[in-house]
Amino acid sequence: MSNILIIKHGSLGDIAQACGAIQDISESHKDDQIHLLTTKPYFDLFKKNPHISNVILDKRLSRLNLIYLYSLMKNIKKYNFSKVYDLQNSSRTAFYKRILFPNASKEIWSSTETTLPEGTTKDNFDKDSVLSRFNHQLKCSGINTNHTLSPDFSWSPSDISQIKNYYQLEKYIVLFPFCSPHLTSKKWPYYNELINMINEKLENKFKVVIAPGSGEIKEASTINALCVLDNGKALDISQLAALIKDSLFVVANDTGPAHMTAHLGSKGIALFGSHTTAHKVSIERENFKGIQVSDLSNLSAEKVFQRLSSSIS
Repeated sequence: MSNILIIKHGSLGDIAQACGAIQDISESHKDDQIHLLTTKPYFDLFKKNPHISNVILDKRLSRLNLIYLYSLMKNIKKYNFSKVYDLQNSSRTAFYKRILFPNASKEIWSSTETTLPEGTTKDNFDKDSVLSRFNHQLKCSGINTNHTLSPDFSWSPSDISQIKNYYQLEKYIVLFPFCSPHLTSKKWPYYNELINMINEKLENKFKVVIAPGSGEIKEASTINALCVLDNGKALDISQLAALIKDSLFVVANDTGPAHMTAHLGSKGIALFGSHTTAHKVSIERENFKGIQVSDLSNLSAEKVFQRLSSSIS
């Protein structure tokens, strides 16, 4: 039995997308122990993943913090990993490779760098969709990719029956109107108009809820929807997954919860402006689609409502 390491730091959307690749790696190493190196926000979440034996915490402190770096490398080395699958493919993980396996090929360290198609630059390769890049990387590393292109996040929800009972949630629609402060181009401005349409045209048959992150609770007061929290705190990822899983429909900006929805198999749409495309971020599934426009301010609430109402009617 060997020890195998997978590296996946984040973000939330990336975590959901990587589930298929993680499953394929695990199934290709049935007789081995699968370890995963990740960051604090996803440490407890990955402990629930049935395809992972052990989760290792990377605090991602500065590379100049030599004490921490030495401690982390020592911790990793003690497992004597026979192979590493770098699903983060960042400058940080390339730095880790130079320390741990400086001359390793794809047989030891699987990454975009070690599996890059001949004659292709990394910049050009990165223009392909996320899941296609995972698929290429793993195939070049000898992995049968049965799940990589169809990630399954269904292992992630927890029991939120108490929360649902408290808010009397039965038939409900979830909106995710938030985005990172530095990515305002992802933000659709007409959520309150959409909420009014849902309430009026669907005759208040469905509750409209939002589930803000810890840094979004104040902003949530500007949205005319039921704000779902756990004793005044933001839902954790597993609670959020359960809220999404049990919903009738989700409308979201291009953020982590949108990717969760897609890979939970739930119904919904993500709204895209010019910042990227639904294809590049690999978000469209059977039940989850994207609406692409050049400028989100030109996407009307009526158009979004039409897509929503046709899916839940």
